[in-house]
Amino acid sequence: MIGQSTEIAWVESQSASFNARYESAGADAAAETLDELERFRARLDGRFARTPGDVTVVFHPRALELALAQPWLPLARLATAPASRRYLAGWFSAGEIHVLSPAALERRASALPESREALRLAPLHEYAHLVVGANNPRLPPPFTPRSFIRYLRWAWLCEGAATYLSGQSRFLRPAIARRLREGSPPKLPPPVADAQLLGGTIFGLLEGTAGRDAATDLMTNLDSRGPAAALERAFGRPLAEAQGDWRRHLGRFVAG
Repeated sequence: MIGQSTEIAWVESQSASFNARYESAGADAAAETLDELERFRARLDGRFARTPGDVTVVFHPRALELALAQPWLPLARLATAPASRRYLAGWFSAGEIHVLSPAALERRASALPESREALRLAPLHEYAHLVVGANNPRLPPPFTPRSFIRYLRWAWLCEGAATYLSGQSRFLRPAIARRLREGSPPKLPPPVADAQLLGGTIFGLLEGTAGRDAATDLMTNLDSRGPAAALERAFGRPLAEAQGDWRRHLGRFVAG
């Protein structure tokens, strides 16, 4: 890490692709996160045409500061099922990701170790949003009222791609198992309320059956006919058949 300077209680530092801002007490954890983000960007660079650099990462010590800095986040949280809201621990805008600090993410986790691991990957989740948006210009960022409505319509894709690429999916198994036990049968595509939990499993199934390129194509090409047509194209069969396959995949997935 280079270029460190202090202003009041905040520190700014840089890595090759990221500029970070955080409270001085969290310097070591922020440095580790930037290193992880650099490795993540390098992995995605072989998969996507564009992987944004010169990205500012802001670590917020409390959820209130995060919400005030990113006012679209509370709106997205309202549309998300209560069991999933803890995993909306950051947000993104053009050239920036905002996320709770590593210490705040630790406090936000449930008692399950999987919850702690899923939240630890929140910065990667938010950077994945920037990558998907950079390669799919019809998706945010930037956010406007129109693009936010589009985000809600395609939340299963936006959140699902970020969850899958960041590696969070496997750590969400307990939460998904609870959703399957307590909720109605899941629908394909999942509504916005289920996008955070279930969206990543769509890409896991698609990549496992049709290959990585098929999953990447779904992430980066928004079908003008809508989500149902996009999924039928990706899976190569009617939506009802794909939904049956996906529900069976969910059962196997939560069984581990």
